[in-house]
Amino acid sequence: MTGTGSTARFDVAVRQEALLGEGPTWDAERGRLVWVDILSSRVHTWEPGSGRRTVLATEQHVGAAKPRAGGGLVVNLRDGVGLYGEDGSFAWLHRDPVPGRRGNDAAVAPDGALWAGTMAYDETPGAGTLTRVAPDGTAATVLPEVTISNGTGWSPDGRLMYYVDTPTRRIDVFDVDPDADGAAALGGRRTLAAIEAGAGFPDGLTVDADGCVWVALWDGGAVRRYTPDGRLDRTVPVPASRVTACAFGGPGLGDLYVTTARTGVDPGAEPLAGALLVLPDAGRGLVQPPFAG
Repeated sequence: MTGTGSTARFDVAVRQEALLGEGPTWDAERGRLVWVDILSSRVHTWEPGSGRRTVLATEQHVGAAKPRAGGGLVVNLRDGVGLYGEDGSFAWLHRDPVPGRRGNDAAVAPDGALWAGTMAYDETPGAGTLTRVAPDGTAATVLPEVTISNGTGWSPDGRLMYYVDTPTRRIDVFDVDPDADGAAALGGRRTLAAIEAGAGFPDGLTVDADGCVWVALWDGGAVRRYTPDGRLDRTVPVPASRVTACAFGGPGLGDLYVTTARTGVDPGAEPLAGALLVLPDAGRGLVQPPFAG
């Protein structure tokens, strides 16, 4: 289904009243979706097949949680990146506390490293970063002086990286040198698409098997799909204004899961604000690599 409009509708997957739901990720090994509620310091999992749910309480605000190759989760917390084992044990992998700053969205690259974003609580311009954290904990700042580090994803062949610094209203794209590390791996930064005023702000994103970029629009009440050449070819309305991120999951990676937020929304104005939503048979996603550490 293409075109700038769509009659497709989201269903409620989990009626969760998240303050700031974020970062849906399909854990293919375990057949479950993982996402976070940043401001409630909670990591949620849900198995569509069985309906089983778990909730993990973290000691700090948690910007993202991703599956680990050996089991457990890697988490992007207020003061850095940590590891949870299957038994609930916790250890810091890369600790980098900065007063007034917290972890935000993160993504696992094709090589198994975590690219972890940060932002200032008061959204001070340039106070955030994007850092590559290797499986052994070695960290290198890839992008300094960003404001709200958000969606990050790679093309199917791994040679392009897409990135959102939300206040810029852009989805940017970089060329990736697979033989280089950290900032040296990225070059040729350019704009894939700009979100027009009044349509919301770009937040989390995912890349599908056709190389198209799906982006959630904060205060835009929609998810958009852009082709690799930057053309808008699909817009799907979401029954919540503060759409935060999206990811493919389920059997065949055909269902698009979307997280939403209720922070800043008038009580009762949006019954589904904070819920985890799903658009069945939306397309075809890519298997997301687990963190290799």
